[in-house]
Amino acid sequence: MADVSDPAIVEAYLDVRNDKSETNFVLLDYESDRSDKLKITKTGTGGLSEFTELLDDSKASFGYVRVSYSNDKESVREKFALVVWIGPGCKVMRKAKISVHTADVKNVLRVYSIEVAAREKEDLNEDGIVTKMRKAGGASYDGV
Repeated sequence: MADVSDPAIVEAYLDVRNDKSETNFVLLDYESDRSDKLKITKTGTGGLSEFTELLDDSKASFGYVRVSYSNDKESVREKFALVVWIGPGCKVMRKAKISVHTADVKNVLRVYSIEVAAREKEDLNEDGIVTKMRKAGGASYDGV
């Protein structure tokens, strides 16, 4: 089991969800290679692009990101993505534990539109994420 008991994780999650806050992502990493305890590595306001830059190819991480997009010039939507990052250089034992740990993380980072399993940074391309969010959002009038 992953240890997600740090109250700062819940605070950061609620901050990302808060419409009055500029914070739009939180990145969680393991305390060490042998630990199953997750801690906040970074929160930020730079969106998906800043979040993606922070990912380490040798680690497994979890993220929660608010993504804003518009369907037309009159409306802006904000949706949330749970990101499960397994870098290409991540150790085998860490990879093996991720599916179980993801369930524990979902108990804390509960509300999201899509879950993104990312193995390469290209998996977090903003256009691709927005397309997935539109499809998950139900009615689509722009052919997506």
